[in-house]
Amino acid sequence: GKVVVIGGGTGLSVLLRGLKTTSLDITAIVTVADDGGSSGRLRNELHIPPPGDIRNVLIALSEAEPLFESLMQYRFQNGNGLIGHSVGNLLIAAMADISGDFVSAIKEFSRVLNVKGQVLPAANQSIVLNAMMTDGTVVAGESKIPLSNKKIQRVFLTPENIEPLPEAVEAIRHADLIVLGPGSLYTSILPNLLVPGITKAITEAQAKKVYVCNIMTQHGETDGYTASDHAEALIKHVGSTFIDTIVVNDASIPDKVAEKYALEGAKPVVYDKDKLDSFGLEIIHGKIIQYDQMIIRHDAKRMSEILLSVMKK
Repeated sequence: GKVVVIGGGTGLSVLLRGLKTTSLDITAIVTVADDGGSSGRLRNELHIPPPGDIRNVLIALSEAEPLFESLMQYRFQNGNGLIGHSVGNLLIAAMADISGDFVSAIKEFSRVLNVKGQVLPAANQSIVLNAMMTDGTVVAGESKIPLSNKKIQRVFLTPENIEPLPEAVEAIRHADLIVLGPGSLYTSILPNLLVPGITKAITEAQAKKVYVCNIMTQHGETDGYTASDHAEALIKHVGSTFIDTIVVNDASIPDKVAEKYALEGAKPVVYDKDKLDSFGLEIIHGKIIQYDQMIIRHDAKRMSEILLSVMKK
């Protein structure tokens, strides 16, 4: 079966590590709206799409040596101009220069890293994510949005005439399963869905469409959001109930872990069954989490089992 996973950030990488162990044919479509940190600097200075999320996904799907993985993820702690840069980001930037463009760079890199499946940016150019806040102000730039401490009404992309990557549209068309998330709702998942041709392809696709809901809220992005609020934001931005299934965690989180997250302004996402039922989605709920040194992650193995069963239905 063919599965397309759409998102960005660490949540996506965790899921892909699980899916990599299955016999599925995987395509990951990754956001190119990041403008902070190492990615933001390379984007501004070299005029390439930001490589950070792509790097994480390539590594998650790679069959390379663990040492090489550590090297790709290594961040310089000092050095004039180097500090804060990740080696993987620099390598992708160099490859983009050698191969002539960003998409070719990722293809070449996938070969070098022995990547299982294909990794595609949603577009072959940088995109700017903007947020219209409930008070009418607009914040431009993915990294600035969570810092404004205001409630997001909707997000949109500039420039408006973004071309989706043809291979990404193609992969969506032929998929048996399309998975959204896990990942930041407004800054990882929606930037992909706002690329005009991508949403059209998803809505028209024959595949089963699954949204993996976040476990915790994100400060400055989804404060106080329940599971149905997450689903509603996706549906509103796309303009139709395009998802078939939502996967929600309903296992409680140990106090120690919850307290640590509360310091960052993050709380467990409440599974509000009644409101969620009103969307008419298939709801899969259960304990879908595990802990990695006090950090909550989706349980990669459990998630793979769930997704496989949805695909077979």
